[in-house]
Parts: sequence; structure tokens; C-alpha cells
Amino acid sequence: MHFLPENIDNYVVEHSQKEPDILKELSRETWQKVLNPRMLSGAFQGRVLSMITKLIQPKNILEIGTYTGYSALCLAEGLHSGGKIFTVDKNEELESFQNKYFEKSGYRKQIEQFVGNALEIIPTIHQKFDLVFIDADKSNYINYFHLIIDKMNPGGVILSDNVLWSGKVVEQLNPKDKDTKVLLEYNKLLNADARVETVLLPIRDGLTMSRVK
Repeated sequence: MHFLPENIDNYVVEHSQKEPDILKELSRETWQKVLNPRMLSGAFQGRVLSMITKLIQPKNILEIGTYTGYSALCLAEGLHSGGKIFTVDKNEELESFQNKYFEKSGYRKQIEQFVGNALEIIPTIHQKFDLVFIDADKSNYINYFHLIIDKMNPGGVILSDNVLWSGKVVEQLNPKDKDTKVLLEYNKLLNADARVETVLLPIRDGLTMSRVK
């Protein structure tokens, strides 16, 4: 979802860093072979993730929602030497696809994959995190936040994707639309919780940055 006029959006993309070749290849193969390729972070947002992680240089990253591994590789670009990414996805059919590109990237040894229910897996990861990227089932965003907030290092950053949800957050709510209902509550939670300071960026489908105090 793009909220800027097309000509402005194109200008923004044209004057931003281009994605590395390996990510072009990953993106192309995702569109060719995987269901719901629109779930990819995409080149522009990928460069945003890369820039954020390079500024933070996190030692430990948690990613909730691996999909085909595009965003994990973007986040890995700024990973502290010796750092690690813990990435969780429920779709076991994508594990070999992810591995193919993790191996090609040179970050394989720094990425630890988990397949299954993130709500069950996250409590078993005994780490403190400098950066968390939430990009999984929207109905559990609030649950994910409560799971990870006490696992964050002071000054750590929580990134939450799709928080504008194709503009549905400012439309009349359909009572049957659980995802939008949860996202509305989640956006309020991030803005009100005293443990974080938050800014919602209208990047693509909405990306929230929350800094842990």
C-alpha cells in the first residue's frame, strides 16, 4: 500500500539506495514461486530496515515473521560483529527457501531460525534484544509486544510493520475484521505505554518505531 502520490513515491524510491543483487534475486524468486508475494518487505522498506539497523548496530535481533528471509537479510546488514538474528515463522515449507538465501548472503552463521508458533517459541529464547521486528499475524501484535517488552535492552527499538493496514485504521471498522481491530488497539498501546516512546512512519503500509526507555 502506497499513501504518497505515485510521482512522489517514484521520486522517493529513485533517490534512495538500491537493494543488493542478492535481494533482487530473492524478491524475483519469491514472486515466481511463493504464495502471497506482496508480504515481502520490498526494496524501499528493506533499505529503511537496513539503515535503521546500521544506525543501531544491534547485538541481538528478534524477527517475528521470516517469510522468505528478505527482511532478515536487510536487518543483518547492520548486525554487530558476533551478533545474532533469531527469526521465527510458522510456515515450515519456507525454511529451505530461507536457507538458500541465508547461505548465499554470508550471514548464515549469524541467523538462527525457528519454525512454529511464535507465542510459544519466544519465551524459550533466553536473550535480551536490541532490535525487534514484528511482521507476522496482526491479530497477535499485542501479544507479541507483551512477550518481548521485558526482553528488550534499554534503548532497544521495536519495529512494527503494516500498522496502517491499507488505510483501514482510519475507516469505519467492520466488526468482523479482527486484524484491524487489534491494530487499532495496538497503535494506541504503543502511543500510551510509558515504557516506550513511539513514532508512526507512513512508510509503505505503515512502520512504527518504538524506543524502549
